[in-house]
Amino acid sequence: IMSPLPGTQLLDVAGGTGDISFRFVNFVQAQLEHRMRQEVKSHQNLTWQQIANRYHQNELNVLEGSRAIICDVNKEMLKMGKQKAKGHGIYTGLSWVVGNAEELPFDDDKFDFYTIAFGIRNVTHIDQALQEAFRVLKPGGRFLCLEFSHVNNPVISRLYDFYSFQVIPVLGELIAGDWKSYQYLVESIRRFPDQEEFKAMIEEAGFLKVNYINLSSGIVAIHSGFKL
Repeated sequence: IMSPLPGTQLLDVAGGTGDISFRFVNFVQAQLEHRMRQEVKSHQNLTWQQIANRYHQNELNVLEGSRAIICDVNKEMLKMGKQKAKGHGIYTGLSWVVGNAEELPFDDDKFDFYTIAFGIRNVTHIDQALQEAFRVLKPGGRFLCLEFSHVNNPVISRLYDFYSFQVIPVLGELIAGDWKSYQYLVESIRRFPDQEEFKAMIEEAGFLKVNYINLSSGIVAIHSGFKL
């Protein structure tokens, strides 16, 4: 969905684990490596030294200015994300910032993409977080939100409700000794606006060309909008 180009600036909010940003960096790096291979193929007369120099220059500017900033209110989550980045061998193109989605510590018109995955549901004032997303995006920038949503198939909906309210809290108690947290998880999902309601909220924040894609019959949805 994102398909970032070299030089793209990404803000990943509530992304302390770094998963989206890791994919972003790997995608951009793969694009650059592919382009380098194509350039070498198109210059068959290059010497080995010239080829080595090109690859060395590419290593010095491995992402051509692309950067993912991971912003999370939880310092411990950011610490875990940094450790994961090392485990994945990612040492460039990432920045880690403590910040609140409702009051982002960034200038206006700064980012090409704003992503938030399974985080906006836990924001106290969703409308304020959406306004902040709009503010920090550049004109032409894109908002992308992955979040639990509402099932649109009646049969699956009944099964999902049974699993959510009767099974998940029990598993939470048996595995983690924590019924309340898992009960909160289920209830927070149910309280979150449905696909159309959330689409309207995104539009109210100023975004245009807003749409969404349902995954797994609406258990999860991806909402998208542009700052135009």
